[in-house]
Amino acid sequence: MKKIIEMKEITKIFPGIIANNKVNFDLLQGETHVLLGENGAGKTTLMNVLYGLYQPESGEICISGVSTKINTPHAAIKLGIGMVHQHFMLINNFTVAENIILGMEPKKGLKIDMKSAILEVEKLSKTYGFNVSANDKIEDLSVGQQQKVEILKALYRKAKVLILDEPTAVLTPQEIEELANIISMLKKEGKSFILITHKLKEVMSMSDRITIIRRGEVVKTLNTKDTNIDELAEMMVGRKVNLKVNKSSKEPGQAILEINKLNAEDERGVKVVKDVDLTVKSGEIFGIAGVDGNGQSELIDILTGLRKAQSGSIKLNGKEMVGRSTKEIMNEGVGHIPEDRHKRGLVLKFSLFENSILGLQNKKVFKNKFFLNYKKIKEHCRSLIKQFDVRTPSEEVTAASLSGGNQQKLIIAREIFKQPSLLIAAQPTRGLDVGAIEYIHKQLVSERENGKAVLLVSLELDEILSLSDRIGVMYDGKIVAVLENKGVDEKTLGILMAGGSINN
Repeated sequence: MKKIIEMKEITKIFPGIIANNKVNFDLLQGETHVLLGENGAGKTTLMNVLYGLYQPESGEICISGVSTKINTPHAAIKLGIGMVHQHFMLINNFTVAENIILGMEPKKGLKIDMKSAILEVEKLSKTYGFNVSANDKIEDLSVGQQQKVEILKALYRKAKVLILDEPTAVLTPQEIEELANIISMLKKEGKSFILITHKLKEVMSMSDRITIIRRGEVVKTLNTKDTNIDELAEMMVGRKVNLKVNKSSKEPGQAILEINKLNAEDERGVKVVKDVDLTVKSGEIFGIAGVDGNGQSELIDILTGLRKAQSGSIKLNGKEMVGRSTKEIMNEGVGHIPEDRHKRGLVLKFSLFENSILGLQNKKVFKNKFFLNYKKIKEHCRSLIKQFDVRTPSEEVTAASLSGGNQQKLIIAREIFKQPSLLIAAQPTRGLDVGAIEYIHKQLVSERENGKAVLLVSLELDEILSLSDRIGVMYDGKIVAVLENKGVDEKTLGILMAGGSINN
């Protein structure tokens, strides 16, 4: 097979960081080549160099054997390279057709020829079986359909190479399967794909070759058929990783959290939590599965006092929590690992020792009469760092200086130290690599073994299925099903997550 892209000895340096160090990467015509690595390994940086968003300090890019300078994304597009970013670059109140032609509008005289644009988009959509209408507004489309629009946008620009950055991050299992079919179909036409991902199962099912990057350098490039998930995990993090979650079989205890007929609205006055009933018991992990934007975030906000409930009841250990402040709720025994660690979990400019007592700063143990006892706080932080394996030079550095995985470890350490009877874990491994995921899963299971109630909200179905004792599926603000985690599979959850029904 012909090499259509060669990146030779690419070096990209940011202040204080060598993001890519003499990286070699090539892509063959009609293949799917996965870039695999930990967070911060340099995968997206390398692709941003190929797409013209960054300029390398040294190295060479060859397109079909010809040495080429790619100074801008426009230059990359002219060379037949398209990129679908992790966060889609679409304008919500524009139609599908308006988004696709943006910057390349067909003209009729001085005016944009929308009629021919719509016909061209409809033709493209029909050719590839995308089932997307040119006149639909982006805001009315599902995440999976929006991704199709991004792919159509690249195809409209005659892309021969498509770079997909974390393409399955927010898709249902059915949408992931659909994406795999789309990739397979386009490859038959001679298109080539580069996928950036950390989901090992999808790496194995979607790729032809894999290049593993660790700390900015290529570890190995190999054929997918010659490797397995365990080997890839080990090459990614540089050590053996246990991807199986081990937990004992046990009967849960008494109800810790009891939610009854809970309703809430968003900022626009639209009902986003609808008659939710839910019970979480001690010694169990209750997982909530659902496509992003179906009321999960708002439900957590209500449980933690960050959003008001319109009606309904929330009882924690038999005490009513509706109307209570966040501080009161936390003091009653709720720990919270927030889904956005930067916005809600840490103060990035604060030191680690300051972050380690957020929510605990009024406890006597950390005070010296009227003032904070910094000696005690630093001792406490050093103890958490050691116990929870937070990789840091010292407790004095800022939270911003840590990697995502170590920031998450610090948050979990702080919340577990509070000894909550209910631990709410929202997207606890979002954007983390397999090493950090392994560690965080062990901590959540440990809380379950210690008799705590754990409410896990995650978009990762593997995580829900491997950790949960019971699973609630959330769709359109409602809990549409509660299943015992015995013989449940991704397909079943995917049907429920998309609003379908199953025969029990």
